Amino acid sequence: MEKKLILRGVLAGAIAGLIAYLFARIFAEPVINQAISYESGRDAVEAALAKAAGLPPPEAGPDIFSRTVQANIGIGVGMIAFGAAMGALFAVTYALYLGRVGGVRARTLALLVAAGGFVAMYLVPFVKYPANPPSIGHPETIRQRGLLYLVMVVASVALLVLAVWAGQRLKPRFGTWNAVLIAGAGFAVVIGVLMTLLPELGQLAVNQRVYGNHATETPLPLRNSRGVIVYPGFPADVLFSFRLYSIAAQAILWGAIGLIFAPLADRLLAPGPARAELREAAEPAGV
Repeated sequence: MEKKLILRGVLAGAIAGLIAYLFARIFAEPVINQAISYESGRDAVEAALAKAAGLPPPEAGPDIFSRTVQANIGIGVGMIAFGAAMGALFAVTYALYLGRVGGVRARTLALLVAAGGFVAMYLVPFVKYPANPPSIGHPETIRQRGLLYLVMVVASVALLVLAVWAGQRLKPRFGTWNAVLIAGAGFAVVIGVLMTLLPELGQLAVNQRVYGNHATETPLPLRNSRGVIVYPGFPADVLFSFRLYSIAAQAILWGAIGLIFAPLADRLLAPGPARAELREAAEPAGV
């Protein structure tokens, strides 16, 4: 039964990844192109300033794949593979909670798990470390940024699991509604404390050195030796649009996983023998 649920989760995730890719290709890709154009123009100005100062121009990194390949094959394969992986993780979580969270229906549980996946895997980490387009962030901070984001994701998932457990423990005493409110408030408080403890990306040493004491990783206006602005800072509207479409793509991904998986799981679990098999498999775990 668990294998059948996981296969359906992978299928739902792959389809959801395809839907999210189509959305990103239509809406997010033009914004990415604007960010790349900004980066190319800034690099050209920096090279000209370096040449005028008698300094060697910055070395440009090689393009392993063309923008056409990245915008079509790259992002498509990546999002479908990511969706399939998230679908498998979703199905494993669904199987673990099935029958262990009261009388929640199979379809409803699928939507709740999808909502929890979106919140824990993306939304909460996004609030602390939002997605950035090309040209945002210094190359030397990639490792630090990656580790900080990973810490945020792991902590968010672990705390959400703990909140669900706490809610189940509190339900007999306070009722379902109050237990959910208490557990959710506890989750929000602990996440808020964690966010205050983790550093802002703009506070990393490299960003402080490059951008000064501005607590930002966004490129500021470029000035020449006389302090005159020769190239503008990163466009705020491009940054806003990229982050908006990024979070929308993830919402579409997780929403599609839940909506596609729900009827598949409901149909699988509907027959009596299938339910008996799942019930027998859950009995050793104390259900």
